[in-house]
Amino acid sequence: MIYFDYAATTPMDLEALEIYNEAAISVFGNTRSLHDAGSRAEQILSACRNELAELFSAPPEGIYFTSGGTESNLLNIISLAKAHSAKGKHVILSMGEHASVYSAVHYLKDLGYELTEIPFTKDGQVDVNILVQSIRHDTILCCVQHVNPETGVIQPIQEIAGIMQNRGILLHCDCVQSFGKLPLHNITPVVDSLSVSSHKVYGPKGVGAAYINPRHSISPVFPGFHHERGFRGGTLNVPGIAAFVFAAQKLYGENAKQAEYAVLRKAFIEELSGEKDIAEIFQAQNTFQLPQIIGLRIFGVEGQYTMLECNRNGYAISTGSACQAGQTMPSAAMRAMGISENKAKEFIRISFGKETVLQDAVDLARCLKAIGSMKLFRNH
Repeated sequence: MIYFDYAATTPMDLEALEIYNEAAISVFGNTRSLHDAGSRAEQILSACRNELAELFSAPPEGIYFTSGGTESNLLNIISLAKAHSAKGKHVILSMGEHASVYSAVHYLKDLGYELTEIPFTKDGQVDVNILVQSIRHDTILCCVQHVNPETGVIQPIQEIAGIMQNRGILLHCDCVQSFGKLPLHNITPVVDSLSVSSHKVYGPKGVGAAYINPRHSISPVFPGFHHERGFRGGTLNVPGIAAFVFAAQKLYGENAKQAEYAVLRKAFIEELSGEKDIAEIFQAQNTFQLPQIIGLRIFGVEGQYTMLECNRNGYAISTGSACQAGQTMPSAAMRAMGISENKAKEFIRISFGKETVLQDAVDLARCLKAIGSMKLFRNH
């Protein structure tokens, strides 16, 4: 099986696995314990926090380790909203956000908050004009992802951050898809919180991090806990955190691969285009497009069928975000872009990773052409 679903999850880096095993054996203490084993675990945790802070270009006191991107989104959004509820209870979010962001804001809705969803443009970016028009006097929080997980479109976070700062509105940014692929040094200073996940950067599953700018007060979702300065409960997974930070550092050290992904993308799209117009690619301009994620549809072929046919031919692809796979609703990105439901059902996602080679990308495109051509043949 040739894997083309790196946007869903990545295989664990073997060196990171060695770090995990070593830490699991030698650093097994609870970070809150006062004996030497606990102190050693706390030292490793503190070192990891400082090293991750360097990757974020952020102060370490704003970083909280979590169980992953989902928990980070939930805790960041709910904590900030509750802490600033005296200023208002209106929250804005893009229509293409991850399911965990929707879960958080709908939890807030049950507490009396009001929500406004912002659509995407035809290029897959948040419609900034509608965003500005949606701001109210009681708007306290805006949630916009850095990179859409289904199309790879990069959102204009800098522009949105400027709009929010001028109006005193908090900005949360889901950076799960961008972390390890794009630098965050220009994102962290302009957002109020962000979320990242380990298993997207070749680290272990069940680990992630939340960042909240230390200048903000937070209201813990579940009060009374002592881990992570009261931000969350539960004994920390120190071996997983150590492996996560190592994997992230290693991936950022390989940033030259971005150029390689651009080559793979170009070859895949050129091969898929071929002689017949059988597919539509959903993408933005090059400067706002992550090259290793390709969102597309094969004309007249449901995404589930395309995915199963690819699987039968030895290729692992997806029909969208892994957290929405299997649902009857169209993908969030397609809904945000105003794509019709019938077309949205044809959506599939291809994503490249470390092990992807040029010939495999070309062969996958040929497989997709064959699937599309078979549909055209049957229609005639």
